[in-house]
Amino acid sequence: MSSLRSKLVRAALGALAGLLAAFTALAVAELVAGLVRPAAGPVTVVGGAVIDRTPAAVKDFAIRTFGENDKIVLQLGILAILALIAIGLGILALSHRRAGAAGVLLFGIVGAAAALSRPDSTGTGDVLASIAGALAGAAALYVLATKAAPVHAPDGQPGTGGWSRRGFLAAAGVTAVAATSAGALGRYFTGRQGQGAVASRENLVLPKPASPAPAVPAGVQLKVPGITAFTTPNADFYRVDTALTVPKVDAGTWRLRIHGKGVTRPLTYTLDQLLARPLIERDITLTCVSNEVGGPYIGNARWLGVPLADLLKEAGVIPPSRGGKADQLVARSVDGMTLGSPVEDVMDGRDAMLAVGMNGEPLPFDHGFPVRMLVPGLYGYVSACKWIEDIELTTFDAYDPYWVKRKWARKAPIKTQARIDTPKPFARPAAGTVTVAGVAWAQHRGITRVQIRVDDGPWQDADLAAQAGVDTWRQWSYRWNATPGGHNLTVRATDGTGQAQTEQRTRTIPDGASGWHSVFVTVP
Repeated sequence: MSSLRSKLVRAALGALAGLLAAFTALAVAELVAGLVRPAAGPVTVVGGAVIDRTPAAVKDFAIRTFGENDKIVLQLGILAILALIAIGLGILALSHRRAGAAGVLLFGIVGAAAALSRPDSTGTGDVLASIAGALAGAAALYVLATKAAPVHAPDGQPGTGGWSRRGFLAAAGVTAVAATSAGALGRYFTGRQGQGAVASRENLVLPKPASPAPAVPAGVQLKVPGITAFTTPNADFYRVDTALTVPKVDAGTWRLRIHGKGVTRPLTYTLDQLLARPLIERDITLTCVSNEVGGPYIGNARWLGVPLADLLKEAGVIPPSRGGKADQLVARSVDGMTLGSPVEDVMDGRDAMLAVGMNGEPLPFDHGFPVRMLVPGLYGYVSACKWIEDIELTTFDAYDPYWVKRKWARKAPIKTQARIDTPKPFARPAAGTVTVAGVAWAQHRGITRVQIRVDDGPWQDADLAAQAGVDTWRQWSYRWNATPGGHNLTVRATDGTGQAQTEQRTRTIPDGASGWHSVFVTVP
């Protein structure tokens, strides 16, 4: 029994030593990243590398399952795996201190390699955080394992088999305090690096648009409890991207470069230069390609921005239909993300823009401050580049952007969809008149008809709210005479071209989900 107890105590010591070493490594890495570049922290770069190498189907599952919390889940998963490995290395180090320390160094090399592999890598400086953290963690593990080693009797006599509890606890306490201090300093320096960006957003005064948004018609918002609001507040607007750390870009240092195939005059703009141009203001609904039938990844906002086609024309770009050399516009974000849009769609007269404002205020950091791109009628992954800093004109044959490399479609016009907002699935409305309501969308085509079917009955026309424009969603409602029992309510829409929403169910991959949305309710 005493032998088993001794083994358990040693295992607990090793586990504690390993966890403290891992904590030290991460804290020192955060400190160095805060001094050099916060985006080069090991958890961020390893998480980004994992995202880059994750199959599209797995990413889609993560978004469906965890929603906008998918990045938090990923980071927690990485930390949990690191904790388990740290425990193993700590136990190993009790018997083989050098091997345990070498294991910590190996993870530093993995972090450094991940940092260099990121598309936004700035070079060898990005490896400093991972390497410094690994060295500190290896040293901490070696010292703690030494303190936890058996104490031998003096004069070469046989060992007592015990260990210096006071020495180990003292070393562990010093390690914990030092690591906590390093981590706190790292967070402080990281915050300092973002202060300039925060101040630049707070001090930004948006100019009035030269072309204001048309007045929203009376009746676009139905007075139905449970229906989605016509305008989505910034705080509630969906966010789906791969950025583990939201970039905080200083508006004063931000630049946009336009170059590439068919560009006769490469251009570079500052934010002040864009703001000095005639701006347009438009209500536009954005949709994520990961939105399942009836899903939440859609929102409508009033955007303020510079017409993108005007900038391209000034650079000498001609659309392919008129003999232009480039048919793809590749937008690059400050974090290295690339999105590809058809040049023809960007320049066909729709309100494609480089947005600087959202619902009357500068873009939130989560949504691309200081500048993001959006093209009505296209899913976000081929049009809505946040934190944009570079536009390159090229061809679809010459270059595959980030998502296309991962088996998503090159071109992705938004599919006609309708969603039931109320009643909710498995609701129990009372018998009698029940208002079924929701939203429908077919950006850049508009919605002309919405129909409801109860169980296997005939399709019935719903009442449409006023339409604000072809680039926004449209609310609808239907007064249903609910009878007792279980009922399946199904909705479908028809767009401005006369094309009815397809019944065929498809996955979100490769170019967006399709199918009719339905909910099951029980009337008591």
